[in-house]
Amino acid sequence: MAKRRKEDALETRERILDAAITVFHQQGVARPSLTEVAELAGVTRGAVYGHFRNKADLFNELAERVQLPGEKLCEGASEDPSHNPLGILRTRWLWLFQEVACNRQWQQILDIILHRCELVTESGEIRQRMLDCRDEALERIQDLLRAAVAREQLPADLDVDLAAPMLHGALVGLLGDWLLRPDGRDLARLGERYLDTLIEMLHHAPTLRRESMAEAP
Repeated sequence: MAKRRKEDALETRERILDAAITVFHQQGVARPSLTEVAELAGVTRGAVYGHFRNKADLFNELAERVQLPGEKLCEGASEDPSHNPLGILRTRWLWLFQEVACNRQWQQILDIILHRCELVTESGEIRQRMLDCRDEALERIQDLLRAAVAREQLPADLDVDLAAPMLHGALVGLLGDWLLRPDGRDLARLGERYLDTLIEMLHHAPTLRRESMAEAP
């Protein structure tokens, strides 16, 4: 009996989270109430508070269902990048694009976080998570680019401090742009072409050479 009650409680919790995704995706995070989430989940408002302290707690738990851009990149930070650092960089970004492309729930949650998450109390922890994720991702990209330079996969005069935020911003920007209008575009295929184009830029763009930075007025 106790096991059944626990299973019922977990099922109710998942229904509430599923309903919250739909409500927040349609209306943003700040405006809708927990009553609207409860009604869509088919439970009472009290049942929602039985699982979540408030809307911020519910939103934070919802966001735990996905990896933010950069978190997959940092997941393998302990692995040795010396053999194929560009391969690691490419594979981990492609994994994110492929996962988002085929996972409707990830699409909705990332769309909420990137486009429908107002700067209010409910979004505070998520915003901090995004900032921490960005800082860690930039550090990881810089490490991989420096390893790629040492491995002679990239030019010796690459301005890594310029290239890393450019690469990160472009790839996160592609994801955000695709989420605004995903219909008819294959994110996995588009992301692969986009990433390979950016890597070509690292190889050949004169403005990404350290000498050009030194010569700038």
